[in-house]
Amino acid sequence: MARKIKNQADVISCNVGQSWLYSDIVKDHFFNPRNILLDDKGYKADGIGVVGSPACGDMMIVWIRVDKKSMRIKECKWRTFGCASAIASTSMMSVMITENGGMLTEDAKHLKPQHILVRLGGLPERKFHCSVLGQEALHDAIKSFEKKWQKRKKK
Repeated sequence: MARKIKNQADVISCNVGQSWLYSDIVKDHFFNPRNILLDDKGYKADGIGVVGSPACGDMMIVWIRVDKKSMRIKECKWRTFGCASAIASTSMMSVMITENGGMLTEDAKHLKPQHILVRLGGLPERKFHCSVLGQEALHDAIKSFEKKWQKRKKK
């Protein structure tokens, strides 16, 4: 049975008077982000991905740990300097790729922002780009892991 998602105007843009709707899921992941890593000192990751620009304000870093036997992502940590939509999107992404024993790295490479948006119950159209940050950082982290893994396998 489909779960009804309550939407209510949370923010009204001062420029155009248009309201933005945030689902309860988005609000939950913003106020209670999952898998966030505030202090990465001593954290050992198998892959790290960084996207964005500090000049424009949106930055994202994702750390992953991978089970080398199964090639499943067992842990995904992240940190962002971004808006509520970026925080909620990346929080949800981190849940999606680690739930049920972890997503295969190969499958995680095909994760799209649209998949994240479905799980969030949507984002305002003008905030779509926020769901892209985490997904791009994840892809970079997987590439980083694969590069390291290939070097180890050659030894």
